[in-house]
Amino acid sequence: MNIPLFYLPLQKQKYSMSRIKELYNKYLAKVNLYWLVTIVFLVFTLTVGDSSLYKRYSYDDKIRDLEKEIRHYQQEIEINSKKLNDLHTDKEGLERFAREEYFMKKADEDVYIIKEE
Repeated sequence: MNIPLFYLPLQKQKYSMSRIKELYNKYLAKVNLYWLVTIVFLVFTLTVGDSSLYKRYSYDDKIRDLEKEIRHYQQEIEINSKKLNDLHTDKEGLERFAREEYFMKKADEDVYIIKEE
């Protein structure tokens, strides 16, 4: 008696289906299906995609770093705008700045640069 080959997977499938039903009746029958779907949904949304907890934490960390950088540059802008305002209004300050930064001198002066080692 020859058994066709397409019957063999059906026998294995019956065994596996009965095994699945047994596992379902043993473990999952007591769990409400709505709770199971809700838990799977929450786990999926909190761990996969752009809204995962790890990515949210890393984005918040980047935002904090960028806000700190913004505050730093705003302070630098305030300091530099005060210096610029002083250069525009104070002639002596402008002359001092030109001498210190660009080593400028008057026509009848000699400038000596002393570097400390």
